[in-house]
Amino acid sequence: MKVWAERRLWAIVPAAGRGERFASSQPSTLPKQYTPLLGKTVLEWSLRALLAEPRIHAIVVVLAAGDAHWPQVAARLNSPKLFTAVGGAQRHDSVMGGLEFLVSRAADDDWVLVHDAARPCLSRQDIQALADALDDRSNEGESAGDVSGAVLAAPIVDTVRRVLPNGVETVDRAGLWRALTPQVFAFAALRRALDEAARAGVAVTDEAQAMERIGIRARLVSGSPFNIKLTRAEDLQAAAGILKMGESSDMRVGQGMDVHAFGQGDHVVLGGVRIAHSQGVVAHSDGDVVIHALCDALLGAMGDGDIGQHFPDTDPRYRGADSRVFLRVVAERMRAAGLHLVNADITVLAEAPRVAAHRGTMAANLGQDLDVPAHLINIKATTTERLGFIGRKEGLAAMASVLLAR
Repeated sequence: MKVWAERRLWAIVPAAGRGERFASSQPSTLPKQYTPLLGKTVLEWSLRALLAEPRIHAIVVVLAAGDAHWPQVAARLNSPKLFTAVGGAQRHDSVMGGLEFLVSRAADDDWVLVHDAARPCLSRQDIQALADALDDRSNEGESAGDVSGAVLAAPIVDTVRRVLPNGVETVDRAGLWRALTPQVFAFAALRRALDEAARAGVAVTDEAQAMERIGIRARLVSGSPFNIKLTRAEDLQAAAGILKMGESSDMRVGQGMDVHAFGQGDHVVLGGVRIAHSQGVVAHSDGDVVIHALCDALLGAMGDGDIGQHFPDTDPRYRGADSRVFLRVVAERMRAAGLHLVNADITVLAEAPRVAAHRGTMAANLGQDLDVPAHLINIKATTTERLGFIGRKEGLAAMASVLLAR
């Protein structure tokens, strides 16, 4: 079996149902997954954490035939990770539809994660913990190859009672957990388990139950009890409260720095502005230190690596590239993670060229690429008082700090 680093992680989100119990408790004719929730649809919130996890290779959203609502959602999310397949009346049918879509794409031992479209409060921390569990070699001597699957779950802390014909009885809650989603299993094994359950006429309620039928048990990964499933209309209010709580407490700070030496040329590019100069810069791309520092700050705030990871200077595609393209890609990742820019502060360090006359245009460029007002981006410049390589006019640098919020 491959090690985890070689096994791709796919996601399936069954979103073909209408949610009959939900529909019966509220007047809207919209399917549950397209119900508005704090300015987005339930489905958009449910996809948010999945889109923000870099280890997820692609996400298959399984839709009802003729779904007229998805195109608007897809346009807003605007992610190349998203694919669609056609599902069926039952959740099981939709998951199988997603698996069939992956037949020609996924290896047998690739991981497949399944997440309910009606669980909008999934956190990035929980999805990260679930992915980490697939490669956790410290738990009871297991190696990555020993892990058969993982399921987010929350321990039951309330007293549990069972209704009987002649009354009620208290159930011992020791060892009892609520199964949540996502749930992750190997592609071929999950496909076989669901197929065998269907052939046997067994209506499984989640993927873990189907896997247990063929003798495979998952590792439980402790998840947030706030990862609720919307079943009735009143659950929307609870979900809104949870999401607002997360937004108010989730502020992210990032910082970045970039340096380039001067070389042959007659201009430099800063903040997307071509500025005449007696020299150019030595760089694989256009050498825009302002944008490179800003990209690193944004990626750092997201916990999403660095600019070298996403746009390596060993890749010929980026030779001479316009760095504004990099910034737009990073901005897309920021939006997919459910984050927005509160403000950015950028300092250019150079004896020359002077940038004061270009600061407004630079801020306008960066604001356009980040889809924010230019006044949220402050650009200033300083020298090093003729000290160091910058003082000797051997190169220039930029530093950036950003604040992001959900």
